[in-house]
Amino acid sequence: MIKVRIPAQLRTLTGGIGEVAIEGSTVGEVLKGLDATYTGFGERIFDADGGIRRFVNVFLDEEDVRFLAGLATTVTAGQTLSIVPAVAGG
Repeated sequence: MIKVRIPAQLRTLTGGIGEVAIEGSTVGEVLKGLDATYTGFGERIFDADGGIRRFVNVFLDEEDVRFLAGLATTVTAGQTLSIVPAVAGG
């Protein structure tokens, strides 16, 4: 199981839970499993092409998955996946 940290903005989808455990062998499988378990995540995380939305950051432990293998990044039990919406302003 992979621990997935849920940002406060998306906790309404998990009933207020800030961290959930999801099975999967890649980042993509974990995120799809998250959407299957807690409906609504897919439309907030994935773009129309199936990639990670531009303003959503996903970290495996402390590494941005965009600098690894993206959704194909391999995960192992005990790792933590964090979903972090981008913050903009000025």
